[in-house]
Amino acid sequence: MKEPIEMRNLYEHETDAYNLEGFKPQIVDTEYLRRLGVTIEPSDETLQGLIRGSKLFMKRLEEHTVIPKSMLYLEDCDPDAVETEIHNYTGRCPTLTFEVNPIKGCHVGCQYCLVTDGVHEQKLVAYENYHLYVRKLLEEMNGVQAPQPPKGGEHTGGAATPPLGGLGADIKERNRLLNELANAIVEAPEKKKEIERQIVALSRGKNWSHYYYFTPKTEALQEPTLYTGIAHRILREFIAHFKKYPNSNARLFIASKAGTKHLLVENEGETILDLFEQLKDKMQFNTSVSIMPKAFRDLLEPYAAPIEERMAAVKMCQEHGIQANSALVQPIFVPYLTDEHIKEFFDMLHDAGIVNYKPEFLTACMENLAQLGQWLGYFDKNMERDLYMDYISPKNADHRKQRGRTAPNRALSIENIQRLMKYTDTIGMSTSICFWVRNQLKVPTSIIPIINRNGFQCLGYQSRLFKNE
Repeated sequence: MKEPIEMRNLYEHETDAYNLEGFKPQIVDTEYLRRLGVTIEPSDETLQGLIRGSKLFMKRLEEHTVIPKSMLYLEDCDPDAVETEIHNYTGRCPTLTFEVNPIKGCHVGCQYCLVTDGVHEQKLVAYENYHLYVRKLLEEMNGVQAPQPPKGGEHTGGAATPPLGGLGADIKERNRLLNELANAIVEAPEKKKEIERQIVALSRGKNWSHYYYFTPKTEALQEPTLYTGIAHRILREFIAHFKKYPNSNARLFIASKAGTKHLLVENEGETILDLFEQLKDKMQFNTSVSIMPKAFRDLLEPYAAPIEERMAAVKMCQEHGIQANSALVQPIFVPYLTDEHIKEFFDMLHDAGIVNYKPEFLTACMENLAQLGQWLGYFDKNMERDLYMDYISPKNADHRKQRGRTAPNRALSIENIQRLMKYTDTIGMSTSICFWVRNQLKVPTSIIPIINRNGFQCLGYQSRLFKNE
């Protein structure tokens, strides 16, 4: 057993979750909501979730387990035994996307985490040799140079999808399985792994267009992957792959809260930025930023880079020729969306060279909402009231993403996407949305095209990375 490593944080914020002056967690029940001024009566299921989450919040504050411990455990994985995970949750992603997940847990500690519902009590484990699995996956999926499609390519969704090589029958079967996978994630999670295995088996040796998403389950560029060289070794595998297979249709996608300090961490004489530069035609780096009050953000993202540092990292990448001009704007806290705050936020992105954004409002289970609401109420009780009003109505109970996370009511979501676009259109920024949001809110392609004018779609994937060379 390897000795655990205590992490030194590259960034920290002044806000201390355990010593907020005058803060005392409460039970968010009917009486609490009434005193706050909430006029919507939640269902019993919703109320019980809020009460349950309040009690868990109290316990975690008392035990100091709200923020992750700065202790990392290193292990090795068996590259042949790692289960290949697919990120196509809706069956309508622009191309087949494989996940690159070298770490379990997350050191950044976001309290709204979409993966853990804001719980950071798990042991933080990183796999030192995970790059060997990445090497194996790249070789299997994109190492065999299958015949390339004719100019314009074969598509999975008309003009909306990048060109794909391979036989039409295989592509049709792949797409059928992806739709089956999307249904299974919602209706029959126990079938997910088997369907993924079928898709992986079908994809071997085809050199289809694939995104490799590093990493949707945690932060790719955090202290545990940087200080250990894990992130550097993964990037080197992509560099070696493209040297060996110049016509590979693999592309690397990174969405990150990294600041400049993260990009400049060295391993074997090379920084992350150095390695990015060697991949600049084969990857994209999308920053991830939230819309919420600054003090609230500092509390909810304890070890993330300050937002100014994230913008500096974007500019640094752009200066080195790296595709870094799209942002994941999530989560968005609706009560904070004044016209002034919208302008201030998107002007900042625009000044950093961002030309596209993918908006997503906070989605949270009721247990997590009770914690987030009380944190927000520490700074502004009116915002806390409005937050509950946006989520707890029985009419909104079916507006859910995977694993039962609730989104704000549909009418409010549509209204606020239009408010964002009304301003961002004036500064030349485009909007991309995932299929789940498009489907839930009935957003027509006339308002947000599948591929927008700047070439982005879905999470902010840049379709032009897959151009025939």
